[in-house]
Amino acid sequence: MFQALGSPKGEWPKGAEWPRVVIGGGYAGVRLAKRLDTTARVTLVDRKEVFFHRIASLRAGVRREWSHSPFIPYDRLLRNGRVAVGKAVRVDTTERQVVLATGERLPYDVLVIATGADYPEPARFAGTTAEEAAKAFATHQQHIAAAEHVLIVGGGPSGVELSAEIRLARPDARVTLAHSGPELLHATGSVRAGRKARGWLEAHDVDVWLDAFMSPGNDFGTYRDARGNVIEADRSFWATGTTPNTLWLRLAGHGDWLNASGHVKVDQALRVQGWLDVFAVGDVNDATEVKITPAALAQADLAAHNIRTYLNSAGKHRKEPRFYRPIHRTPLIVPFGPADGVTMLPVPGGETAVLGGRTTTLAKAKNHMTPYMRRRLGYTAA
Repeated sequence: MFQALGSPKGEWPKGAEWPRVVIGGGYAGVRLAKRLDTTARVTLVDRKEVFFHRIASLRAGVRREWSHSPFIPYDRLLRNGRVAVGKAVRVDTTERQVVLATGERLPYDVLVIATGADYPEPARFAGTTAEEAAKAFATHQQHIAAAEHVLIVGGGPSGVELSAEIRLARPDARVTLAHSGPELLHATGSVRAGRKARGWLEAHDVDVWLDAFMSPGNDFGTYRDARGNVIEADRSFWATGTTPNTLWLRLAGHGDWLNASGHVKVDQALRVQGWLDVFAVGDVNDATEVKITPAALAQADLAAHNIRTYLNSAGKHRKEPRFYRPIHRTPLIVPFGPADGVTMLPVPGGETAVLGGRTTTLAKAKNHMTPYMRRRLGYTAA
């Protein structure tokens, strides 16, 4: 969580015209780079050659016609800046440079770490090119098409969505969803939404196991819960959480920037603790426990403002940055395939309105917000 504001390092050298460098081309990184591009030169660094619209990845891992939908080129994102395809391996805070695996050095006046988190298959971008990732999706599709029994472990939004996608694609297969909690979607705090998800899945012949903490069994293709119950499945997918992409920082000697879970420690202005010129936004930081796209976008917007404030003021006239308020309640949409689902909408008083299939279909389920993201990257919605 937020750390107390310490004595910041890294005063910006007056008159420098170095570019802003954003490491990570996910939702937060793209949003922030686009915000800064209007007034400065920006270099966006990402190991992938295309933007990965992860929201569409679960369907892409099941349905062949969606195999290429999550990939959107970066080439129309920035007008004044550029995208550097490569892997960041070191941050030299003394020389203000980011070092890539290729050996290229990128000078910066402000650095933003937006490397996100690593997701379980099939929501992971495999390789570095769209072709490699599409092949990985094709492999998942083939495995699901041939499976007699598919096990999904984890009853949060991703597990529920994936279970529904597999069931609709394979009505003849056995599908089991095992969840360690007492109700599906229980981390959202909406019992009603969890019951709605369970009702839909069971009505479509998905076996739902609750209070079932699963682990691999002794034999290949077997899985065991905490009570000793054994289940056999020829395919399994684990939707049990994410891991921040910060190992590279630890290997580069910046382990002191990370907390025990591997998230980057930031202050209330979303700066890496103790530094004025290094920010961290999105899933990679410890600013909020809610690791969802709306939170990442909100952080990107606030960080863009604070970066401009930092660079455009100095000394006794330096303006104070805005502080980020962690998002604890935000709309959450969980599709059950392309034409149904559940939407949780916070309302005043701490309650949550639960909306059904029509709202969910229009908001997300039909096209997974792909037209919206294409427009954000400079392409037509189609």
